[in-house]
Amino acid sequence: MNLHDVLRSAENLRAADRPAVAVAAVARRLLRSSRLRGVLRGSWLGHPLHPLIITVPIGAWVCASALDVQAGNENAARRLTGIGLAVAPPTVLLGLADYDGLGRRQQRVGIAHVVANTTALACFTASYAARRREAHTGGKLLSLLGLAALGVGGALGGHLSYAQGAGVFRWQRPAEDGNVRPFETRRSTRQVR
Repeated sequence: MNLHDVLRSAENLRAADRPAVAVAAVARRLLRSSRLRGVLRGSWLGHPLHPLIITVPIGAWVCASALDVQAGNENAARRLTGIGLAVAPPTVLLGLADYDGLGRRQQRVGIAHVVANTTALACFTASYAARRREAHTGGKLLSLLGLAALGVGGALGGHLSYAQGAGVFRWQRPAEDGNVRPFETRRSTRQVR
């Protein structure tokens, strides 16, 4: 079994169906206004915003762990961990705005993505608390655990976006002939003999 098969198995995770329905209902309740939902989904930009904003907490947490390698960077690592935590709520909101528009199999992967990222968020929150208490070794270890969980969540998010096509071609402008073209196929000028 390869990694793609493991990620694909999340699509068949029927245990996620009930939580998926609940999360979609929460998303619809919180984002009743179609205008607000469109703004949060990235209609004005032409593609979802969640993948853009997630780079901030990921970058902050990876940089914090990079600073952890050398002693003397404890305050900077703590601040970066805090920056990642501060950007997490809007990141979650933007992901939630996309969620109710997903198909059932995509929602299952989305639930697994949420579980992994919630685990990561818990680890980074505990890391920040440990760092504030100057328990630097514990804070560093919790950050590494958070990065591991974040890696799983990122792999699931990548599967959701790239393998399942969540949010792809939602707001693209039509081509000149009125058709949206997800792929441009060009014939090679070279003849195969």
